[in-house]
Amino acid sequence: MFYGLSRLLKKILPKQLFYRALLIVAMPIIIIQLTISIVFFDSLWIKTNKGLTRALVGEIDTLIDIYNDENEHNKKKLTDLYNQNFNFSIRFLENTKLPDIKVERWFSPMDRNLRRELKSKINEYWFNTTSYQEVVDLRIKFKEGVLQIFFPKERIQSTSIRIFALWITLPAFLLIAIAMIFLKNQTRPIIKLAEASQRFGRGEDVEDYSPSGALEIRKAGYEFDRMRKRILRHLNQRSEMLSGISHDLRTPLTRIKLQLEIIKDKEISKKLSRDVDEMEKMLNEYLQFSKSTFKEKNEEFNISELISSTIKKYEKNNILIDQEEGNIFMGRKNLIQRSLNNLIDNALRFAKNIKIKQYKIKKNLLIIIDDDGPGIPTSEYENVFKPFYKIDKSRGQSKSSVGLGLSISSDIIRSHGGNIELMKSEMGGLKIKISLPV
Repeated sequence: MFYGLSRLLKKILPKQLFYRALLIVAMPIIIIQLTISIVFFDSLWIKTNKGLTRALVGEIDTLIDIYNDENEHNKKKLTDLYNQNFNFSIRFLENTKLPDIKVERWFSPMDRNLRRELKSKINEYWFNTTSYQEVVDLRIKFKEGVLQIFFPKERIQSTSIRIFALWITLPAFLLIAIAMIFLKNQTRPIIKLAEASQRFGRGEDVEDYSPSGALEIRKAGYEFDRMRKRILRHLNQRSEMLSGISHDLRTPLTRIKLQLEIIKDKEISKKLSRDVDEMEKMLNEYLQFSKSTFKEKNEEFNISELISSTIKKYEKNNILIDQEEGNIFMGRKNLIQRSLNNLIDNALRFAKNIKIKQYKIKKNLLIIIDDDGPGIPTSEYENVFKPFYKIDKSRGQSKSSVGLGLSISSDIIRSHGGNIELMKSEMGGLKIKISLPV
């Protein structure tokens, strides 16, 4: 039971910190104001209105008793006194009936009080509180006619309710508005920290970030900045190390190539040359992997045109393309192109036909690459993204590959905040689904 209630509350409550904090601040104010309003309405305003209505009906009942007197002089004198002292307007309508249409409002406390008090004193009556803004029209069956009485609404309703409502609502709204301003200032540093983390996760430069806000938020910001610098230092060290290894290995490889030229046995020379070329290719792939976090500036570009231009370079008719035109993406253009090249090269190595589809759905840009090749076993979907991993099955890599193509593509896609998935293709081979946030 409590678990179900907890889940229900989680669904109802707002997800953002600003609105949760505002709820914590605003709810006590609203509850207090409602409590005060109900207490006032029930114990003061309603009781006051009941007393006013009861007094008015008593005056009207007295007026009817006097009207029963046959002395016309007394009637005229009494009517003048009521008109003068009680702001009444009284007249007798001979040979008139009460209206058939009732205009009483069932939801109005004023109508409800007046109906209750009249019912206890008078048998037949009719009243209207809506036709006139400041006056109530009351008609009472009297002998062969109707006694019509006009009296001010203030005689049965206290006017202090408007002032009370004004004073009870304005401070509440003012306090909530002030709380919103302060809460906005308190949550802004958290939003800035989240945005900086998101930008850094996409590989963007966040040098402009400076911690601000409360002490705890500043501490989190400083720790994020220190973590960012450690990660950048680690990546730079990795790149520098692999660059140094590359430089050191190229020199002996060049010497080996020169020595191979002077070997008289051409068959042995050719075999050794192939091994040296393979070593060079592997070395280049190592360097490409180390530079997959290359600091390229983000730019806004048309990804539809990028895909089209990338496919045209292959000059092959077995690549079909189906894409939405004019989709704009913010990212590192060269890295995205390199990722697509790796995936297309990998597909062309094993498949005869390839289909590429690109479209936008909600806030994500989807790129799907299908092929009719032998595919990859489902158990290997996660492993093929690991660096230097090769499978010796239907899509086994060639000897010149070190298993970095998918790893580099995955790093590039995820560095842009996206995701890459492998699944079974409708064409019988492998489907690669890329999702990039727009």
